[in-house]
Amino acid sequence: MENYSIGELSQAKKEFCVRILGIDPGYATVGFGVIDTQAGRMKFVDCGVIETPAGERIERRLCDIAASLSHLIEQYSPDCVSIEELFFYSNQTTGINVAQARGVILYTCETHALPIFEYTPMQVKSAVVGYGKAEKRQVMEMTRVLLKLPGVPRPDDAADALAVAVCHSHNASSALSPLQNRLAQAKKTAGR
Repeated sequence: MENYSIGELSQAKKEFCVRILGIDPGYATVGFGVIDTQAGRMKFVDCGVIETPAGERIERRLCDIAASLSHLIEQYSPDCVSIEELFFYSNQTTGINVAQARGVILYTCETHALPIFEYTPMQVKSAVVGYGKAEKRQVMEMTRVLLKLPGVPRPDDAADALAVAVCHSHNASSALSPLQNRLAQAKKTAGR
């Protein structure tokens, strides 16, 4: 891969909008949040949840998550995905099911050739609020403020997914990776 100067990357950052799909993993409810980021500015695109019916077999629920996520990826065409890492659950059955759902989410994103960036809950809180032990309500309110939304996104899973997307937007080195790829592709195309 070619090396580019800071000036070229800085210009690319100004010209290119990066669309981030944030995901809050779960098996009953998967939160998603889509934002665009350009030249350090974030713009809300959409958020919501993928829900799977209680009482369904876990295998069916995982298939539903994969199909719904594929549809979202095709609909919004994100440049990358940011997803929250799992933390320890006291209920082992729930933890295993969420881990399985997270695996399906990662697999689905990989099959769409999307770069995946993972963040711990503490990293998300620190990036959004400035304090890694911030309370959930503080993270939700700051996400609302940063994205200039009239209210805190609902349900909570959607707000959490937006916070993960905001976290990725604030991560300067990861935000440059898609830009470097686009710049390299643009230079290759222009050279033909």
